[in-house]
Amino acid sequence: MMPCLRPDPADVDAEPFEEIDPSGRYGRYGDLLGVGAVKRVYRGFDQEEGIEVAWNQVRLRSFSDDNQVLNRIFGEVRLLRALRHENIISLHDGWMDDDGGGSTLNFATEFCNSGSLREYRKRHRHVSLKALKKWSRQILKGLHYLHSHEPCVIHRDLNCSNVFINGNVGQVKIGDFGLAALVGKNHAAHSVLGTPEFMAPEMYEEDYTELVDIYSFGMCVLEMVTLEIPYGECDNIARIYRKVTTGVRPAALSKVKDPEVQAFIERCLGKPRARPSASQLLTDPFFQGLDDDDAASPPPPPPCPPAERAISAF
Repeated sequence: MMPCLRPDPADVDAEPFEEIDPSGRYGRYGDLLGVGAVKRVYRGFDQEEGIEVAWNQVRLRSFSDDNQVLNRIFGEVRLLRALRHENIISLHDGWMDDDGGGSTLNFATEFCNSGSLREYRKRHRHVSLKALKKWSRQILKGLHYLHSHEPCVIHRDLNCSNVFINGNVGQVKIGDFGLAALVGKNHAAHSVLGTPEFMAPEMYEEDYTELVDIYSFGMCVLEMVTLEIPYGECDNIARIYRKVTTGVRPAALSKVKDPEVQAFIERCLGKPRARPSASQLLTDPFFQGLDDDDAASPPPPPPCPPAERAISAF
């Protein structure tokens, strides 16, 4: 059921929509939440549920000659449709537009009111270790869900700019699945993709498993603790590559003064055979003494019926 009142252009107090989806349900505001390599993300509104959403928009004409990028774009939407977990950004709906200048893919996802964890941590510099542990545990819960999913999902680009937070309740969610891989029973993937500062050494050898996400998670914890992006001392990707592949830890790790935190990060950054899984880390003594209030966060909203119709065509 759609709103009983259509927006009135004469209502000066109403925040105007820049555009509305074909069903009339979703409106897009002008506020830009973020810009990625392939998409722009705006603040939007679901008029039926009365909730804000993230309106993701991709101008497909820009990538018409790059099938690999197009496959990743549509793959992200298909994957989000299959994922339902409280620590994973959920998909609401998706549709195609033709604006005369080429097709545009739009999809509405769950909106986290405090932005990325990286942005949030920069705004709030004085945070207790207890809070950092709670955020870390929620990321691990999301990773455990992905890695135990059938088929297994490897995120491959986990970093603090791809983790989002509802700051009013401290709820953390993994998002941005544009580089994610679905892998078979051997859980092996082979493409070199990701953010260099967060990529596990074995990714450069083009033979790895979901444990690369655990390495990236360890780097996320390091960034949360130090407020520094790992390997910030390197001025180019080649130097990062040399340090990562030769086992040289980022300089930021030496700034972690708490031995418990440093040891936990080191476990995440260990060799693949020694690196613990997400399920093992969730039972790590590092998290002992935490209450379970983050586990009581509400489940994601049910998918909207139009999504099945619109996205099935992708």
